[in-house]
Amino acid sequence: MVQATAKRRFETILLNVVVAFGGIIVAIPLIWMISSSFKPLSEIYAFPPTLIPETFTTKNYERLLSDWPFWNWYGNSLVIAIFSTITVLFFTSLAGFGFAKYRFRGSRLLFIILLASTMIPFQLILVPLYILMSRLSWSNSYLALVIPFMAPALGIFLMRQFMLSIPSELIEAARIDGATEFGIYWRVMLPLARPALAAQAVLTFLGAWNSFLWPLSVLRNRDYMTLPVGMSTMVGSVSAGSEPAIGATMAAATLVSIPVIIVFISVQKQYIAGLTAASVKE
Repeated sequence: MVQATAKRRFETILLNVVVAFGGIIVAIPLIWMISSSFKPLSEIYAFPPTLIPETFTTKNYERLLSDWPFWNWYGNSLVIAIFSTITVLFFTSLAGFGFAKYRFRGSRLLFIILLASTMIPFQLILVPLYILMSRLSWSNSYLALVIPFMAPALGIFLMRQFMLSIPSELIEAARIDGATEFGIYWRVMLPLARPALAAQAVLTFLGAWNSFLWPLSVLRNRDYMTLPVGMSTMVGSVSAGSEPAIGATMAAATLVSIPVIIVFISVQKQYIAGLTAASVKE
């Protein structure tokens, strides 16, 4: 008994050490990014590098906001990420509810086809999707960034797996009480599926916030650019009489990280619980 307790304690300590070491490795680039955003260019390139700025400056932030339409890019990304998250949560949860709790002809085949679609690389459908957006006159607009991705297959799979764990007796009880099918989805299933919704919200927000290839393909106007596309124009840009925009890029990356951190901290418990939904079997 004593040996088992000592072994368990040793494994716990070892696991904590490994996790702490991994956390330090992950945190170092983030700390370096924030630190560099307050350094002059000469100190960013200095060797040996300094983690804490010796010369604290806010000129990188001032240059970022004066030389580029950063807040415009920020607003574009925020609007697209929020609308994408809302639409994805609605359509994936609705489809997941249908696949989990209804049996109709061809439902299993349709679900298999849906999962098989996830094996198609996005680069393969980029050109046909771009042609479709152009014919609909949606290129260079928010519609092209939100509508084609409203119901991702992986999101439907996540919601279906989680809703399979919700007892069907609750649905029957709601029907007896006179609830409509949409009322059952809205008032019964959605409140119980909050962990899966939180996980899906984080994944969708991050995907829309960090998306680069598709916005780069469909956006041409500088005022419509999202943050990843706009920041790509900063890399290597040197205006007349100015230094490289390394510090301003670090400042932009620091500001870009704030919403992601806030979203994850807000729903971290539900996010972790929702990710375990895929282990549910029929």
